[in-house]
Amino acid sequence: MRTKTFAAAALLAAASLTLTACGSGDAGDQPVSVVSEEAGSDKAATVLDKPFEKPDLVLTDTQGKKYDLRKETEGKPTLIYFGYTHCPDVCPLTMNNIAVAMKQLPKAEQDQLRVVFVTTDPKRDTSAELGKWLKGVDSRFIGLTGDFATIQAGARTLGISIEPTRKDKNGKLISEHGTQVIAFSPKTDSGYVLYGEDADVDDYGKDLPKIAKGENP
Repeated sequence: MRTKTFAAAALLAAASLTLTACGSGDAGDQPVSVVSEEAGSDKAATVLDKPFEKPDLVLTDTQGKKYDLRKETEGKPTLIYFGYTHCPDVCPLTMNNIAVAMKQLPKAEQDQLRVVFVTTDPKRDTSAELGKWLKGVDSRFIGLTGDFATIQAGARTLGISIEPTRKDKNGKLISEHGTQVIAFSPKTDSGYVLYGEDADVDDYGKDLPKIAKGENP
């Protein structure tokens, strides 16, 4: 499996500077900082030497109910991604890659895995909108919305930067956000593996059985 190990501090600094303007097609979709990595490595998973603490987020789910992220995912293997439903490229691709890989797990492990999609565009991504969008990906995925400042602060604790939705030069509304997926261990509830947007179905398919057990991929 494609696995890298980076110092968490360096990774945090780089990740916080890496934004993607989904569908913008301008320089905003290029990373402005690169983390040094092992020469010749082609590994998709970054195993963190100092795992992230799970964000203390209380948001609203697709049923319009309060969702306490820490409480609801405690002791469960969990993947967290920040994105938005109007994104034409990386967000649906990432979620569909995870959905396909998840279906390869034994049913018991599928039932334990939590995949959480936190919107970066809460003004447009209402509970109903999130529910409709995620139903087209995997109805088991958890969609969360709420106050933008709260979401932004939660993302920042994982080294993921998000910016308020804005109009690009063509007048199109876009949401700039980091594209990392963070995997949390069911043993420690800490975020110990990071995936970038290049991770594909095969990467997740090979890694999820280990993540389900809290093992390093």
